[in-house]
Amino acid sequence: MHTTPDFPDLLRLLDERSGAFLALVAAAPDLGVPVPTCPGWTLFDLAEHVGQGRRRWATIVAFGPADQRPAGTAPTDGPPAPRAHEALQRWLAESVAELDAALRDAGPDRGCWAWWPESQSPLTAGAVARHQLQEVAVHTYDAQVGLGAPQPLPDEAAVDGVEEFLSTCNATTYPWPHAPATLDYVSTEGPAWRLWLDGDGARFARLPDGGAPADAATLTGRGSASQIVLSMYGRIPVRSLTLEGDSQVLDRLVDWVPGD
Repeated sequence: MHTTPDFPDLLRLLDERSGAFLALVAAAPDLGVPVPTCPGWTLFDLAEHVGQGRRRWATIVAFGPADQRPAGTAPTDGPPAPRAHEALQRWLAESVAELDAALRDAGPDRGCWAWWPESQSPLTAGAVARHQLQEVAVHTYDAQVGLGAPQPLPDEAAVDGVEEFLSTCNATTYPWPHAPATLDYVSTEGPAWRLWLDGDGARFARLPDGGAPADAATLTGRGSASQIVLSMYGRIPVRSLTLEGDSQVLDRLVDWVPGD
């Protein structure tokens, strides 16, 4: 059964995926190449987004516990990235290092603001590290798509990415507006999870490896952990997974905006 990576492992994985992203930008012959998985963006736009995000979250983590987003950390805040290729590479490397330093200084249990107060993820630097790993992993895939050589997410990051998405992006106390349902995700790597959707909101739990609980789910989605994560983030169609049961549950989940 999957367990959440320890903080040092999260930092290691975050460093590996950040390094992979930096290498792609450094080797790109043209920063103006379109990124199909981020419509309207070029590789430069993606690199700027990644760099600005590292800097914002470094500031948020360094600020410590807060009920409101710290000043200057909104998505529209922050100076633009340099457009010259070599200057952009240096700026990106500095951005990655800034977040790494903030996380290491804070440690996993220090509180901080985050946008997921209604989820099953805690408001801590450790949870930020876990989510930022997925941000960089998926955006590395985006860069690979733009450069014509997409690769699956590495297994270790992808398996935790399924659970991190369920914990942070799906789990909520806002009521599910449809008939109660259960959705199982079963990875080919073994780990599996169930998401309950009902009047109390959405919540998940781990299943024994391979799934197969006593009661069948309304819908089961099977695929590699990379496929599951990429479908969750809208990078590949959800029907890239092998679906068993009522597929309308997944369509409704994709369309659901809690609180609306």
